[in-house]
Amino acid sequence: MHEKKDSSSKGSRGRNSDLIDITIPFRDGMVHWPSDFAPRIERIMDVDRGDEVTISKLQVLSHTGTHIDAPLHFVPKGGTIDEMPLDTMIGPARVIEIKDPESVKLEELAPYDVQRGDRILFKTQNSSRLYKTDEFSKEYVFVTYEAAEYLVNRGIVLVALDYLSVSKYETEADWASVTEYLTKSDVHRVHRIFLENGIYILEAVDLSGVEPGEYELICLPIKLDRGDAGLARAVLRPL
Repeated sequence: MHEKKDSSSKGSRGRNSDLIDITIPFRDGMVHWPSDFAPRIERIMDVDRGDEVTISKLQVLSHTGTHIDAPLHFVPKGGTIDEMPLDTMIGPARVIEIKDPESVKLEELAPYDVQRGDRILFKTQNSSRLYKTDEFSKEYVFVTYEAAEYLVNRGIVLVALDYLSVSKYETEADWASVTEYLTKSDVHRVHRIFLENGIYILEAVDLSGVEPGEYELICLPIKLDRGDAGLARAVLRPL
């Protein structure tokens, strides 16, 4: 297991600012989905080496690190990231702490009385446990389909989770056929129920230094033309 530098947000605040950065630092070889290629940062010119300017080359998928899923990610002809209403990711948000070590279940979520228009960020054991290494962990806390269905019915506009995917880790090998994987797996069902209902998904935030409660979320993705997702910088301001 490769230990990474302690560069997670830890609730870090900028100088003379009450903003809390919950973005995962983009780094060479950072934790990523196992079927994806590893993120690469190459310094192709560097003033410290005597070059005139410093320029970096990035090799990155649109779902690397802190990012926002657009409907197109799972929905044919779905909305794209450049079409996302800007106020989706800017406004009041609730950080809800989930104690269950396996998943976000309806039984634990229901007492929070989620309301229409809410932006919900789930703080789980993922934040304090899984960002300490660049090795991907299949054993992360995920959102169950029942909890996702509940959130959709309550009319939220945004859901966020503190690891690389809101859904359980599954691959085609876990199912008898590709058709079953595409129709029955939580990977597809959870993403689709959110995205088909216009609920954007913010993934891979670090809430380890954030107390549960009310905040203002400020988060915008890169404006990728016809994008299925967008890398993002996400911050919270206590209310």
